[in-house]
Amino acid sequence: MKFSKVLLILCALTASINVNALAMGPQEFAAAKSMTCVLARESLGQLNPDDYASSTEAVLGGYNQTEADVIYAKALGYYDGLMFGIPADSQREVSKRLQTFVNSLACTSTVSFGLNT
Repeated sequence: MKFSKVLLILCALTASINVNALAMGPQEFAAAKSMTCVLARESLGQLNPDDYASSTEAVLGGYNQTEADVIYAKALGYYDGLMFGIPADSQREVSKRLQTFVNSLACTSTVSFGLNT
């Protein structure tokens, strides 16, 4: 019985540590939005590998690895949301949606991360 209580306490502590690692504030959400713009531009072929690396560093460079991973995961979620309702085999529609996003205020207001080129 005691072992199960200890195990339960350890699980609870581990879960609380992971929850704290996943907490995001306004700056992290803004970084995730900016990273989504980087991902969209890369998907459209607008960034070569060096541009992608420098843009990613501009967005995530000020965060530790755990924070950067969480921001990147959130950006992937945003990116996935952009594709909602578009058939996966419709490259034209995917490109159109991505280009609309890249041209939107969401991406054009990312000047603070140095991503406008």
